[in-house]
Amino acid sequence: MKHIFWLLLLLFVSSSALAQTGSLRGLVSDQNGAVVAGARVTVNGPSGLVRTTNSDKTGSYSFTGLPVGDYEVQASAPNLELAEPVKVSLKGGAQTLDLQLKVILAPEKVTVEENGAPSVSTDANSNASAQVLRGNDLDALPDSPEDLQAALTALAGPSAGPSGGQIFIDGFSGGQLPSKESIREIRINQNPFAPEYDKLGFGRIEIFTKPGTDKFRGSVYFNFANQFWNTRNPYALQKAPFLLKEYGGSGSGALSKRASFFLDVRRDEVDNGSIVNAITLDPQTLAIINPFTNVFRTRQRRFGINPRIDYQLNPKNTLTVRYGFSRADIQGAGIGGFNLVSRGTHPKNTNHTLQITETAVLGKNIINETRFQFFRTYGPNVANDSSPAIQVLGSFNGGGAQVGHSFDTRNSYELQNYTSIISGTHSWKFGARLRRETDDNISPQNFGGTFSFGGSDRRPSLDVNSRPICEGQPVLTPVTSIERYRFTLLMQQNGCSASDIRRLGGGATQFSINAGNPEIAGSQFDVGLFVGDDWRVRPNLTLSVGLRYETQNNIGDRRDFSPRFTVAWAPGSAKNPRPKTVVRAGLGGVYDRFSLSNRLIALRYNGIVQQQFVITNPDFFPTIPSIASLTAFQTTQTIQELSPTLRAPYVIQSAVSLERQLPFKTTVAITFANAHGLHMLRSAVKPGPVFLMESSGLYNQNQLITYLNSRVNKDISLSISYVLNRAMSNTDGLGTFPAKPNDFTGEYGPASTDVRHRFTLTGSVNIRWNVRLNPFVVVQSGSPFDITVGRDLYGTTLFNGRPGIPTDLTKAGLIQTKYGLLDPNPTPDEKTLSRNFGRGSGTVTLNLRVTKTIEFGREGVGSAGPPSSGPGSGGPDRRGAPGVFNPGTSQGPSGSRISHRYNLSIAMSINNLLNHTNPGPIIGNITSPLFGHANQPSGGGGGFGGGSGLGFSEAANNRRLELQVRFSF
Repeated sequence: MKHIFWLLLLLFVSSSALAQTGSLRGLVSDQNGAVVAGARVTVNGPSGLVRTTNSDKTGSYSFTGLPVGDYEVQASAPNLELAEPVKVSLKGGAQTLDLQLKVILAPEKVTVEENGAPSVSTDANSNASAQVLRGNDLDALPDSPEDLQAALTALAGPSAGPSGGQIFIDGFSGGQLPSKESIREIRINQNPFAPEYDKLGFGRIEIFTKPGTDKFRGSVYFNFANQFWNTRNPYALQKAPFLLKEYGGSGSGALSKRASFFLDVRRDEVDNGSIVNAITLDPQTLAIINPFTNVFRTRQRRFGINPRIDYQLNPKNTLTVRYGFSRADIQGAGIGGFNLVSRGTHPKNTNHTLQITETAVLGKNIINETRFQFFRTYGPNVANDSSPAIQVLGSFNGGGAQVGHSFDTRNSYELQNYTSIISGTHSWKFGARLRRETDDNISPQNFGGTFSFGGSDRRPSLDVNSRPICEGQPVLTPVTSIERYRFTLLMQQNGCSASDIRRLGGGATQFSINAGNPEIAGSQFDVGLFVGDDWRVRPNLTLSVGLRYETQNNIGDRRDFSPRFTVAWAPGSAKNPRPKTVVRAGLGGVYDRFSLSNRLIALRYNGIVQQQFVITNPDFFPTIPSIASLTAFQTTQTIQELSPTLRAPYVIQSAVSLERQLPFKTTVAITFANAHGLHMLRSAVKPGPVFLMESSGLYNQNQLITYLNSRVNKDISLSISYVLNRAMSNTDGLGTFPAKPNDFTGEYGPASTDVRHRFTLTGSVNIRWNVRLNPFVVVQSGSPFDITVGRDLYGTTLFNGRPGIPTDLTKAGLIQTKYGLLDPNPTPDEKTLSRNFGRGSGTVTLNLRVTKTIEFGREGVGSAGPPSSGPGSGGPDRRGAPGVFNPGTSQGPSGSRISHRYNLSIAMSINNLLNHTNPGPIIGNITSPLFGHANQPSGGGGGFGGGSGLGFSEAANNRRLELQVRFSF
């Protein structure tokens, strides 16, 4: 009885304490009854308590954890305000107060209202480590979609874990990146442990597109760049040609009292000089040309259009429809680096994206969102040359690209239904996501055959004219891949027999060719369910708990539960409405879906649909044998399979952060994050050989992340981050095979994400004469790379064997490197280098955009629209989806302003202002003359982006200047 008494007393005291707080919620509307999104609602309560929030896209607002007492409520939006403050007496529990705003006349003079300064808060969505880019801050980012995606990835840093980050567009996964003209806001690393997401929160990138406006507004732009004001690419002997013309525009306005639209159109025309930097042979004398450089003008064209319509069905239901279309055509893709001009291809690609979102207010405290996305991408890729491929490892890739006439068609479907409920001090959210993907792929990959030449441990004896002697004895000495290729051609010219060529260290190292049915099709379905609750236990303490479950077909894993937990606490008095310090901690797990493309690889190369023939040390170069002869002689075939124990990779991440409010409207967040990955994907080699896709890898990562966000005043906005990172693993994905078959000793080493130091800075600075500076800085240390011997040491058909660490320094054939003497012919008892033993050089990138804005025409109202929810704003809608109208476009550091009717902006965008040489991927083949060096710039030269696949490349020059003109009205 005594225990029961104390238990009842504890429950009574707890319920009494909880009854001392209440919640206030309601709907903000205008005089016509239309909901007002983004209205700023402020409550002034007892003991000087002040709380502010913004109405969400349905017009709803809410405050939780308010002490009981008398309050004064104020609300406003651009050109709307309450007639007078509303007084309300708040008691325990939930109370409802709807607010109606009236139209006000705009002032005649120029006024500026600052954005809400960054602050710290215990709200789950207000972690100070999140980075939010909007308005003028977006101008620091590149304009091309490829460079934009790479820049966002750089800002997210190595925090995304082994599988990288994920980009969400208006809440959808996948799809195509919208034009920068369509982007309203970008958020990075917000609420890392939110259960509605299937990826690690650190490294998550959320992009929100612009809605329509209440009045017609628009802009047109033209961007121009030419090689004459750029600098030479350091990996080319001559300045490569470059010509860029990008033009387009956008428009938005009201279709009716209930509907608005936004539309942007763009056309890109880029002629980029693709730079070949290789080591080849003179076709007449067969002398080695080192370096061999060549420039090919790659013609790239793209068109895109993105309309969006927001329609208010009734006061409680809103419909948003967005469509995206893009078409790209690249003539000469894949040329550059080691790839000669003959390796070029002609890809074309068309993308369609349809997004439909319906938002329903089911009650005063219940909101439901139903979303659907359809994404379709298709197009051919045709090789310019159909001849067999020649790969001289670490020197050049010649012949045809061996893609034949490929064609790929992929369809993706995504359906979401999310519900949010506010109940007292609890904010519940639950929902489901269903995705289906289909892929119909025609790929005659390597149907023409490929000869590969690696290094050798011997060369032929030479006569007085340096010509090989067919009857001579081999000279035991390390030979590079290009030397082996050269000796092979010289010995063939001299009439040496195939056996002599092989005996003297010549001949191709390997020949491979595929045959069978080039077409494969498949589909995949996955489902994700989640539930989460943000519980404001006290005004200075918030607990967030969640649970997510996922499953998919194509693998047998059905146990993918991932709990999430977060606590945010502000030390000090619970009555303090503006805390200076917040301590935040979180723990959660995430699963990574096994992709359909991996499943199709196993289906295609199962030995039945297609056959992969591999011959080691072929003596028939350059003749291509028939498939019938290879089949008759039972030539080795490589088969790819899925492990029967394959399951989804799982990463457990934990984080502890200290967030502090500093002077000058600045916040700083210091976060320690740990990630432990289990069941990481990698491949093993079984007898046959059979390449088995497994989920047996490990991943461990520790990071110390410092992020500073400052809005010093209306003219200066800066975001600075520094990440100290260490990541170790025994795999970097399915492309990772053990160097020794069935022996994973030495595979645990630095992960590909092991970039130790990374510093970023981005922002917007307004100076005199209406000139704005937008810097974008990324400084990082080098990435690890694997060191190999460039030969198949163990009969696996793979060239991933690693050199040994010799104990006998007098052994013949050792190679001197910066890592010491290495043995390209390790003995079984000799220790070999571990995976990713090498370390590349760091990179320094400073991009700067300088913009001069000229305003003219009579002054009129032009506002930034409703403030967005997010860190520092206290908004309840973490996705920040807008309503039917957004009165204007964001102005950056200044939140709203009375502007002139017309604006003419003239800008110069400078990529790689310092003209710094940033080396790209490091060559790890010790038999390559370029071992330990790069033969192309990092990320495409002077900035970001890449030149492969269907992505545009702007890598012709090192420092690149781009003139940009924009007219807005």
